Amino acid sequence: MRRAIAFSLLLAATAFPAQAKITTVTVDRVEDFAGGMSFGDVGAYERVIGTAKGELDPKNSLNRGIVDLAKAPRNGRGLVEYEVEFFLLRPKDPAKSSHTLLYEVNNRGNKYLIHQFDRVSLAKGIINDPKTAEDAGDGLLFRRGYTLVWSGWDPDVPRNNHQISIKVPVATDHGRPIVRQIRDEFVPGNRGVGEDVFQLSHEAADTNQAKAKLTARHKEASPAEIIPSAGWTFVDGRHIRLLPEGTKAEKGAIYDFHYRAKDPKVTGIGFAATRDFVAALRDPLQTDTVLAPGINHTIAVGISQSGRFLRDFLWQGFNRSESGNMVFDAAFSYIAGAGKVFLNAEFAEPFRTSTQHEDHFMPENAFPFSEARLHDPVTGRTGAILHGDGSDPLVLEVNSSTEYWQKGASLLTTDPLGEREVPLPANVRAYLIAGTHHYGPVPAEPGLCVNRRNPHDPAPALRALLVDLDDWLVGKPPPTSRVPRLADGTLVPPNAIGFPALPGLRVVAETNWIGLYGDWVHPKPDRAKAYRPLVPKVDGAGNETTGIRLPDIVAPTATYTGWNVYAAGFADGELCDRYGSYLPFARSKAERLAAGDPRPSLEELYGDQASYVAKITAAAEALVKERLLLPEDAQRYVETAKAEKLF
Repeated sequence: MRRAIAFSLLLAATAFPAQAKITTVTVDRVEDFAGGMSFGDVGAYERVIGTAKGELDPKNSLNRGIVDLAKAPRNGRGLVEYEVEFFLLRPKDPAKSSHTLLYEVNNRGNKYLIHQFDRVSLAKGIINDPKTAEDAGDGLLFRRGYTLVWSGWDPDVPRNNHQISIKVPVATDHGRPIVRQIRDEFVPGNRGVGEDVFQLSHEAADTNQAKAKLTARHKEASPAEIIPSAGWTFVDGRHIRLLPEGTKAEKGAIYDFHYRAKDPKVTGIGFAATRDFVAALRDPLQTDTVLAPGINHTIAVGISQSGRFLRDFLWQGFNRSESGNMVFDAAFSYIAGAGKVFLNAEFAEPFRTSTQHEDHFMPENAFPFSEARLHDPVTGRTGAILHGDGSDPLVLEVNSSTEYWQKGASLLTTDPLGEREVPLPANVRAYLIAGTHHYGPVPAEPGLCVNRRNPHDPAPALRALLVDLDDWLVGKPPPTSRVPRLADGTLVPPNAIGFPALPGLRVVAETNWIGLYGDWVHPKPDRAKAYRPLVPKVDGAGNETTGIRLPDIVAPTATYTGWNVYAAGFADGELCDRYGSYLPFARSKAERLAAGDPRPSLEELYGDQASYVAKITAAAEALVKERLLLPEDAQRYVETAKAEKLF
C-alpha cells in the first residue's frame, strides 16, 4: 500500500500553487542507498521514489505543438492531467552535493546511466532498482556528488523489471473513439519479437479480418507477399497468431500488419512532463517541497532511444519552462545518430528504431539533423535542432561507429547531401568514439551476425566527456569536436573506406538508406530524394583513423568495426542491427601469411609485451592531457595491458 513520507526537505503529497504545472508530489519511499555507504567526500546517498501529478493548458503556446492535447479530457479548470513516476538518488547531506542535477531520460523505461558511466559489471544486466554498493559500480557519479534523477515519459513501457512510466489520457474526437488505419512491423527472432504470436502496438478497433492485412517479405526492398486470412487470426484486440496453430514465423522476415487501431494516447505529453518535472526540481515553486535541494545546474543524458528523445525535445522547443528559463543547461546525447523519436504523434510507437532491415520506414530520420542551421535541398526547408533563442543548452553529440552506418551520424556535421562540412554552433561539440558499436561491450559471440561482435568499451571516453561537460557549465570548454572530416579524407562513402581484403570476409558497402518515403503507414520511398550519410575511413588494419581513439584502438590487438552482417537464414547480408565486428589479429607473421591476412600480426606490431604496454601507456597519457580520458581510467588501461598475455 502506498504511504507518503514527510521530512525536513520534502513534504509528501504537497500541493503547488494553482499556476504550477506540477501540482502534487507524493513520495512512496525514502531509504538509504548502498547500505549507507560513503562515496568519498560526498558521503552517503539515499533513494527517493514516488509520483508527481501535473497539468497542461492546451491553449498555452508552450503546449500547442503536443499532438492531440486539445482532444484530451480536461479537469474542471480546463487543463489536461497526467501522472509521472520518479526515482532519485541524492546525497543525504545536501551541503556535500555538487549542486548539479544529472537527469537521465530513461530508455524504454530502463535506467542505463549508472551502467554506462560507473563501470557496473555486465553480469548485473539492466539495473532499474539500484540499491546496493555493487549497483554503484566504481561510483564515479556518486563521488562527483551528482543528484541522479529519472522520471517516466513513455506510457507503454514494459512493466516486468521496475521500468519507470507515465500515465497520460486517451484522445477522443469530441467524446467518440478515434480510429485510424495504421501499420505494425514485426521481425521474428530479434528485438524480443516471438515466432508465433505478435503483440500489436495499439488495440485493434475490431477483430474483423476483412479490415486487416498481414504481409511478409524477406528484406526491406523485397516485394511483400500477402498472407491469406486462413494463415493468421486475431487472438484478441492486442495480439495476432499465425495459423494453423503451432506455425512459426520465418526468422528475420519482415511482417507488416495493417489494421484499424483505436484510442491513441496523448504520448507527446512525455516531452512536457519532462520539462515541467525538471523545471520544478531546479526551481521549486514552494520552498518547503524540495526533492533536489540546492540545484544550480541541470544536465540531461540520453542514450540511444532517449538520446533521440533529447534531440527531439530540443527541436520541438521543450527546453524552455513556463517561467521562461532553460530546463536543461546541458545535454549529453549518446548513440542517437541524426534521428529523433516517434513520440509526439497520433498512434505513436516510440520504441521503434530504424535500421537497414528493421523498422526502416518508421518515423525517426527527418530534417533537420544538425544543430547547425542548414538548407535542405531534398525537402526545400531550412532548419536546425537548436533555435538560437536563449533556450539552447550546451550540447555533446557522442556516437559510436555504428551510428555512421545505421543512423546517419555524419549528417550532424555535413550538409544533407554530404558535400560540405558545416560549422557547429559554439555551444555544440560532436565526437565519434572510434572502433565502437551501438551496444557498448558485449560478448564476442556472433549471435545473429556473421562476424564475432565488437567487445570494445566506450565507457572511458564517456566518463571523461561527462566531466568535460560539467566543467563547461562553469566556463571551461571541452575539447574540440573529434569526428571524421571531408577536408582530411577521413569521412568517405561506404564503398571507399579502404578496408583490408580479408579472405572470406563480407565487407559492407552501403549505409542504411535515409530519405523521403511519405506516410509511415504506407511508405513509398523516393530514391531520388535521399540524403547522403558518409562513414569513417579506416587504416590498413581496418581500424578507424579519427575520432576519440582510445588506447586499445591506438594500440589494437584486433579490428573493431561499427558494422556487422546478418548470417544466412536471418536477413542474409543486411547490416546486423546495430552490432559491430571483432576480427582479432594473428599472433605471428607466419600465422597471418598462412591465413592470407594482410593486417599486421601482434608480433610485427609490438615485438614483445613490454613494447605493447609502452604503446598503451603513451596513448593513455596523451588522452589524459587532451581531457579525453580520466587519470583513473588511464591507469586501468595500463594495468590491463600488463595483465594481457599477447606473446
